[in-house]
Amino acid sequence: MELKQLAAKPQLIKITIDDEDIVKEYGEPLDFWTWDRQPMDVFLKIAGSQGKDYGVILETVKNLVLDESGQPLMVDDVSLPGPVLMQVINKIIDILGK
Repeated sequence: MELKQLAAKPQLIKITIDDEDIVKEYGEPLDFWTWDRQPMDVFLKIAGSQGKDYGVILETVKNLVLDESGQPLMVDDVSLPGPVLMQVINKIIDILGK
């Protein structure tokens, strides 16, 4: 297979957080969207910061947590509850690692 067969424009994908504690707290799984592909600089920022600089991870992930129309959710002073944010970060890191 030629590498060019794998090259494509990013597509929005829905991510579901269905962790038992989250479902128990909110009564249902939580959904957000992100791009299925990220530019290399985003991937390298997260990979290089894992376990070292959570500020960089958080700033990078903020731009990857999107609504169904592809708009960032965490803008201005809008944030997510801590346990939800940790699950979001884990999900995005899992996606980038695959």
